[in-house]
Amino acid sequence: MNADEAIAALAALAQPTRMETFRLLVAHEPEGIASGDLARRLAVPGNTMSTHLAILARAGLVIREREGRVIRYRASLAGLRAVVLYLLQDCCSGHAELCAPLVAALSPCCPGGETTKP
Repeated sequence: MNADEAIAALAALAQPTRMETFRLLVAHEPEGIASGDLARRLAVPGNTMSTHLAILARAGLVIREREGRVIRYRASLAGLRAVVLYLLQDCCSGHAELCAPLVAALSPCCPGGETTKP
């Protein structure tokens, strides 16, 4: 990941509906959610949700999967991981123990690891 890609991902999340959409997708990993269900859950018109999802997809944070006539969306955990790793790449100038509280805070929410489905 480079600076431009990280900026695009962070910019995509810097909007309330897109942030909530991404959080909802993360909560529904690994099965994902159909776009219409996302729109209903967040009380957003379908065409507006499509625009938000396209922005998240271009930023590498969302994966689209076609299931017949339905498009199911999933959070790209690999994309999120890349952004976080980019931000923490030089964590504390090589003093990893200073980043230990951050790693520890993430551990309880992800005890079993993540799915690696692209």
